[in-house]
Amino acid sequence: MSTFNDYPLLSSLQETLREKEFKIPTEIQSLTLSETLAGHSVVGLAETGSGKTLAYVLPVLHHLKTLENAGKPVKEQGSPRAIVMVPNRELGEQVSKVFKTFTHNTRLRIRSVLGGTTLKLAKRNVSGCFEVLVATPTRILQLTEQGLSLNDVRLVVFDEADQMLDDSFIHNANRLVRACPPQPQMILFSATISPVVEKLIQKLFSDVQVYKSKGSHRVVSTLHTQNVTIINGERFPVICKLLRDEKMRGALVFTNTKKQCDNLAAQLQEKGCNCATFRGGMDRQERRKNLKEFTEGSIDLLIATDLASRGLDFADVHCVINYHLPEEMENYLHRAGRTARAGKSGQVINFVTERDKKLIDRVKKL
Repeated sequence: MSTFNDYPLLSSLQETLREKEFKIPTEIQSLTLSETLAGHSVVGLAETGSGKTLAYVLPVLHHLKTLENAGKPVKEQGSPRAIVMVPNRELGEQVSKVFKTFTHNTRLRIRSVLGGTTLKLAKRNVSGCFEVLVATPTRILQLTEQGLSLNDVRLVVFDEADQMLDDSFIHNANRLVRACPPQPQMILFSATISPVVEKLIQKLFSDVQVYKSKGSHRVVSTLHTQNVTIINGERFPVICKLLRDEKMRGALVFTNTKKQCDNLAAQLQEKGCNCATFRGGMDRQERRKNLKEFTEGSIDLLIATDLASRGLDFADVHCVINYHLPEEMENYLHRAGRTARAGKSGQVINFVTERDKKLIDRVKKL
């Protein structure tokens, strides 16, 4: 299929695609859309920024609206027809936003229940009639004990499954799928195959076709990489020199630990840099505020740990700076995936010390 027009999508979805000027499917969308629209379960592996969210949003909305158009609307309160499991609040908010963009013309109801909300408020969010629930697995399990029904679920989606790092996730996923009617359509998307994803595929997707983009486990072709040698650990003068260039505004800077994140932010703020932090252990509201101000452009730099490397869709990050390089290649790929998204160009600048050479040799092979 060469364009979205070639797919048997509902006219209301095609209308939104035209409005948003989505014409050509990405590679992972081309690989999986025909299968998911045909009602088949799939596993899709693709690099970050490759359009995985839209690859399942379109078939989910198509199937559910088709049921409604056939005279089978949702009638039972608190009983969704699709559940989308996400690893964290930030990704859940982004997924909900994509769904809601496509429900302006395809009138369906999306509910999200994510971390940071009280159980009482979460229960109220799922009390009426709606079609799609976006939530973390733990939240869904909590709500099933509060009256949420999975008896009408037709589609189960695992998004960014490689971020669900806790082994208990496998147990929770099994419980949730068992609570649904037999043989729902199952969809899993991931950037990499982590041990948890491998176990999940073996348990729940054993007979399902796995689709891999050519760029899975690689950086995208529109990404330019620059390696800067750091002598005697003297990183700070190097980043100060880089930041003299106005083009560095809007860069995302990665460190490996919370302490490194806070120290770098404090040092840069002393130099008059308009920056903020994004890391674990922060107050959720502060983290959300910093993320919002960065994406809106009122903050020049976001200093982050790997918490910001997975799942978050930064539309306009033109540069990622690895102030401290990670030890694992998988973490490097996730960080690099925050730029050069959806066909745009981007840059990664790596601060390389002697201990990083092994990783950089692997990066050069990409």
